[in-house]
Amino acid sequence: MIIINLNDKVGVFLKEVEIKNIISAVETDSIAEEVGIEVGDKLISINGQPIEDIIEYKFYLADEYLEIVIEKPDGEEWLIEVDKEYDEDLGIDFDNPILSHMKSCSNKCIFCFIDQLPMNMRESLYFKDDDSRLSFLHGNYITLTNMKEEDIKKIIQYRISPINISVHTTNGELRKKMLNNRFAGNIMETLERLAENHISMNCQIVLCPGFNDGEELDKTLEDLGKLSDAVDSVAVVPVGLTRYREELVEINPFTKETANETIQQIEKWQQYFKPKIHRNFVYASDEFYITAQKEFPDYEEYDGFPQLENGVGMMVDFAESFHGAVADLSDDLKIDQTVTVVTSTLAEDYMNELGKALMEKVEGLKVNVICVKNDFFGGHVSVSGLLTGGDILKSIQGKDLGVKIIVGENMLKSGEPVFLDDVTIDELQEKTGVPVKISPIDGREFVETILDGI
Repeated sequence: MIIINLNDKVGVFLKEVEIKNIISAVETDSIAEEVGIEVGDKLISINGQPIEDIIEYKFYLADEYLEIVIEKPDGEEWLIEVDKEYDEDLGIDFDNPILSHMKSCSNKCIFCFIDQLPMNMRESLYFKDDDSRLSFLHGNYITLTNMKEEDIKKIIQYRISPINISVHTTNGELRKKMLNNRFAGNIMETLERLAENHISMNCQIVLCPGFNDGEELDKTLEDLGKLSDAVDSVAVVPVGLTRYREELVEINPFTKETANETIQQIEKWQQYFKPKIHRNFVYASDEFYITAQKEFPDYEEYDGFPQLENGVGMMVDFAESFHGAVADLSDDLKIDQTVTVVTSTLAEDYMNELGKALMEKVEGLKVNVICVKNDFFGGHVSVSGLLTGGDILKSIQGKDLGVKIIVGENMLKSGEPVFLDDVTIDELQEKTGVPVKISPIDGREFVETILDGI
């Protein structure tokens, strides 16, 4: 391993690279620690290639010989030569895996949820990302409309796969209308190109009654089915409508009748795809089944739950692990305590059923399910992931909350105990006088959260 001071050699080139790749952690006994890389150093390039994100970092890290350029906090630049094993890591980490700026969305979709947010929320909530790196790293859905030729080539070159794509419709003219973007019409050309280069995709259709449903949905599923070697799954989710839609295109919400019609249409396509490609391929989100007051499909019908984070099969998967955890409990377990579980209007009946099953197993336990109406967003918003601290507080005040309140982690900002309206878990605890516990969206861990410590 060789370290060279680069201040006088390549300074001009490196100073043009405006990338904030600050190293946040260095593993003990790692290559990085051995060669003097420290927290606060900036990663500039590997083997002459500027590093913009964690995907490029992992791609170039695979070489057995590396020339790494590091910039120290005082501006001094080091060239570090490293010989290593093919699969050996340097042992560094970054605060932000998207090391350069994130790409924002250039669309003005008729159904965009961000355009339906009230004013004066925290600034980060109004940012519309449309970045393929976030799709690969975090499962975000992208429309592909802001991609240049070099971006498509980068996905193919670096094997950024799978990526999640908001398709909505394969009708080019309709897609331009729905996304309000004249560049949105070539979706099938792009999907076909990615498929030809073996990039795996999961697709999403936000279904808007009167726009991309009915015959348009049939055409979209037919087109995507032709790419089923590369398209792993398609999720159909209902449009979310808040009360903040002034001056936006009028869209009707789904009713029990139209939700049932959509489920029947999707089930017909599943019957078509299953014998041909040995999976259902297209799946309706849980919200359709609840709105239609229809039973969920069996666990096996979700083919491994490829779109769980999109609300497809989440309740079935949750119930499976929940009932498994309940079955594993001792038959003579007795707990004379009350626990409050906060849920949304959409999941109220479902959570009451689970609470009843746990109470039947554990003598003396009372699971108090409190349904919270979403006054903050209003409209037809009924999912638990969009509940706010303020609405929760209004719903639980003055009630017997027992020894603890349980909220799902999907109600909180990622990695932080903060609701969408900036109310914190600590504030909720302070105003109720009852401990608030955060439960992962997993049935077994939900049971553990309820019983822990009581």
